[in-house]
Amino acid sequence: MTLAAAAAGPGFLSPTGVEIAFVLVGIATLGAAVLTVTTRQLVHAALWLVVALGGIAVEYLLLTAEFIAWVQVLIYVGSVVVLLLFGLMLTKAPIGRSPDADSGNRWAALTVALASAAALVWVVVDAFRATWISFDGAAQGSTEASGRSLFQYWVLPFEALSVLLLAALVGAIVLSRRTGEGKAAAADLTNRAPRTPAPREEQR
Repeated sequence: MTLAAAAAGPGFLSPTGVEIAFVLVGIATLGAAVLTVTTRQLVHAALWLVVALGGIAVEYLLLTAEFIAWVQVLIYVGSVVVLLLFGLMLTKAPIGRSPDADSGNRWAALTVALASAAALVWVVVDAFRATWISFDGAAQGSTEASGRSLFQYWVLPFEALSVLLLAALVGAIVLSRRTGEGKAAAADLTNRAPRTPAPREEQR
């Protein structure tokens, strides 16, 4: 295919405004994600996570997937991040810089992240290659299309994920109860232990 033929049809040589906006928002989202995992302040990490998840929602909007975009905002931005912030407050985690938040495995984490990114890029490129996906006005991300795809092709993984989340919730409840019972038993033993009277000061 010559350059003239490539420029005549849709492709990388004739980007539209939506494609340019998609790339720019993707770069901003990637930057927010990098700041999320590199900052040492937990609250700042949560706020940068809001920016990253919001950028993904904007990407869904640009792909005419309005329903998935609003689900992204309501569930991830409106629930997961708020739950994370409440967890930080309830556990009295340090707000500022904390050496405990850094495990010291940055090079291993960077290696795994780069390998995962390369694998994802290779899978997407191998799956689509030069395929051009045209949005001809059909609601690709509407409730009807998403529901049909979810409950027709992805119903088994969806149910498996529901069971996994339920098991994680039950496990968290069991662990929290055991921790609470252990602290209560330790406090009870401390209260029952005989206390030695404090020595009186010698009279002058």
